[in-house]
Amino acid sequence: MIYLGIDPGTHRIGYGIISLDGQRMLPLTYGVIENTGSDRAAHIRNTESSLDALIRKHRPDAAGIEKLFFTTNRKTAMSVSEMRGVLLATLGRHGLPIREFTPLQVKQAVCGYGKADKGQVQRIVRMLLKITEPIRPDDAADALAIAICCSAAPLSPPGA
Repeated sequence: MIYLGIDPGTHRIGYGIISLDGQRMLPLTYGVIENTGSDRAAHIRNTESSLDALIRKHRPDAAGIEKLFFTTNRKTAMSVSEMRGVLLATLGRHGLPIREFTPLQVKQAVCGYGKADKGQVQRIVRMLLKITEPIRPDDAADALAIAICCSAAPLSPPGA
């Protein structure tokens, strides 16, 4: 099975794609979708076409995306929510089962501890995927963690 993990953002969207064959977990690709400048329409088009290309190339069986959690900056929350809608619509257009996870759920699934820090999460992700170098940027490491979390979550039956 192939799993896509997405760490939503506005200017930088992390993605990670892993393959799970029995107990063997391998990274297929990871990185970020970069959106520069202030043209929102261009950001939307770039995000959609970049995600579309990743899905067409790697043909994931399911996708995981981080749920948003904001306590202070409502302006940022709104723009990330809008971009998250673009991501969800693109995933939906491909008919992918979508699993949503809070940061706490991702940390719990990957590290066994919901309050793990970013460094702990990255170390475990690197260990599980046998990646020797630090994963940069952090958005890509977070997306790989989401993909790992997605691989451990049961698939819901269609229409559930």
